[in-house]
This record gives sequence, C-alpha cells and structure tokens, in this order.
Amino acid sequence: MASDHTVKAFDEDITRLRGLIAEMGGLAELAVQESLQALINGDEELAAKVVERDKRLDALESEVDAMAVRTIALRAPMADDLREIIAALKIGGVVERIGDYAKNIAKRVGRIEGRSRFEPLTLLPAMGDVTTEMVHDVLTAFAARDPALALEVIERDDKVDAFYDSIFRNLVSHMVENPATISSAAQLLFIARNLERIGDHCTNVAEMVHFAATGEYPDD
Repeated sequence: MASDHTVKAFDEDITRLRGLIAEMGGLAELAVQESLQALINGDEELAAKVVERDKRLDALESEVDAMAVRTIALRAPMADDLREIIAALKIGGVVERIGDYAKNIAKRVGRIEGRSRFEPLTLLPAMGDVTTEMVHDVLTAFAARDPALALEVIERDDKVDAFYDSIFRNLVSHMVENPATISSAAQLLFIARNLERIGDHCTNVAEMVHFAATGEYPDD
C-alpha cells in the first residue's frame, strides 16, 4: 500500500512539474510575441508590461528548481522518470532565458527612431513568428513526450539563422548608406540577435525533450 502511495505521490510531482513548465512556456511565448508587437508599433507601455511580467517567469523557475530537487531527494526516481525530472530542471532554466531575451527586446523598443525607414523591421516580425512557433512547439513536444516534434523544432532553427543572416546584411548596408541611423540600426541588430538566441535555446530544449523521451540525444 505504501508503494502505491509513493507511486501516486511521484506521479503528482511529475504532473506538477509539467504544469509549471507549461506555465513558464506560455509566459515565454507571450513575452516574445508582445515584445515584437511593441517593437513594430513603438508601444512602450506594452514593452514595460513584458519587462514587468518577467519576474513571474523568474519565480516559476525557482519553483521548478526546488520541486525537481525535492522530488529527486524524496522519491529516488530511476531511468525514464529521472531523465524526465532532469529534463524539466534544465528546461526551466532555458525557458527563463528565453523570457530574458524577450525582455531585452522590449527594453529596446523606446530606443529606435524613424521606424518607417528600416526595411529590416519588415523581416523581424517574420523571424519572430518562426521563433515564437518554435517556443510553442517545443513545449508541446515536452508535454506530449514527442521526440518527432522535437526533431522538427531543431530543423526549423536553420530558418531562424537564415533570417538573422539576411537582417544582419540588410542592417549593415543600411548603416553604411545612412550613418545617422547607426544607433537605431544597432538596436535592431541586437533584437535580431536575441531572436536568433531564442531559436538556439528552443533547439537545446528540443534536444532535452528527445533525450527524456528516448534516452538518446538527436544526431547532429
């Protein structure tokens, strides 16, 4: 009977961990979407909300850390169960970093002048759409223990890198031709870099999801 109780308690811990990661993922996805929306519209009020809401992500990460460590200490999980808890522990940290990148984008919203002059501003939303989908899908893959979806997310990172390369070249050309816009163009370059890093972090999460589900990391 005690064994049944232990199994039930462990299942409840796993369910709680999954719920915390899902909440973090939802907040991170929203942060990326709203930071880009604020950027395109020059909406500093929305940008401020993104920055403020990041505190909730930080708190959730601390909760994930504490719960994962407590579950390992109390339940002594083995094999598949241990892999899932370690994955949740690592994924919580990565999702928190994704939120930080979104916050960094939001903080730059008020530093861009003459937005109508920047062609890359038309590319950034498309790049943002791909990265936001990666955040959403990789958390779906974690919730469903879906290694195939995790692999799809990893493959999509090439598209994000291609966007970054295109925006980088576009912005450098723009700065050379319009020296007065260098400051604002540099901000956009930092934003594109943040989106590229979000894609990298989604890839890291996808690799952990694949490992948690199969016991193996994907091939390069």
